[in-house]
Formats: sequence, structure tokens, C-alpha cells
Amino acid sequence: MELFIDKLNSPLGTILLVSDGENLCALDFADYEHRMTQLLQVRYGHFQLKERTNPVGVSSKIQAYLEGDYSSLDQVSVSAGGTAFQQQVWAALRTIPPGTAVTYGELAAKLGKPTAYRAVGMANSLNPVAIVVPCHRVIGAKANLTGYAGGLERKRWLLKHEGVEVS
Repeated sequence: MELFIDKLNSPLGTILLVSDGENLCALDFADYEHRMTQLLQVRYGHFQLKERTNPVGVSSKIQAYLEGDYSSLDQVSVSAGGTAFQQQVWAALRTIPPGTAVTYGELAAKLGKPTAYRAVGMANSLNPVAIVVPCHRVIGAKANLTGYAGGLERKRWLLKHEGVEVS
């Protein structure tokens, strides 16, 4: 399997974008490349990463987001794999508007599973497509920052970038 990778310098550090040639299938940060590679191996088994500038136009859309065009992410086609439940959670994440945040419990309730907030949190933690599938918009029950695979400082930056003030 051949996948395409681009590296984008950003205020958050180097962003790694991986495409299957049609869709974005991974977005992570260079200091979490090992995690990204492990998630890709679970999904694809053996694969090769081939460098490609702006695969499927996603790098320019991420750059536009970082420059304040939040709607640019809506145009990114994603293929994240995952279980049926993970896919349901990840699809729900894409419905959270920029500039807002919800709790894990609120997201679980939105999915019709109000007691599944821990399962929602676990699905969030395994999201292979950060920023585009905006798991950073999910916060703890007391409006505090909890968990983010890219680090809490990045989560704080992303929320602040979108206009969400957090403690």
C-alpha cells in the first residue's frame, strides 16, 4: 500500500498529513509520528509513505484554517477507518461548529448514548485525523481541558485560535 505524506510548518509545530490519494487518512504532529504510524499500521498493515506536496489539496486547506478560514476544513474528505462506533463519534465531531466546545457527556448524549462518555473519550483519543476531525472541541465536564493526543498546549491553542476561552 502506498500512502502520501506532506509536512506543513505551523504555529503548532510540524503537521504531518497522510493521504491515500483520494482522502486524508491521518493528520498528526511530527513529535507524535510514532503514534500516527502505529494507527496507520493497524489500519493498512504494511505501507510505504511517499512524499507528495499538498496531497489532495489538504495542506492548503489546513493552512487556510490556520490563517482563520475555519470553513476550509469542511471541504476535506476524510477516510479514518475505525470501528462503527468510532466512525459515529468522529462524524459527530465534524458537526461541532468552530468556536464552540462540548463535553464528552454532551457528545455521548448527542449520539443517543448518554452514559457512553468514557467510550466517546476513548474514540476521541484514537482519532487519526486531528484538527479536521476536531476532537480538540471536546472538553471535560467542568469546562476544563482533558486529554488530547497532540498535547494539551496544542488543544488550548486550537480552541483559542477558534475563539473558545478555556481554563
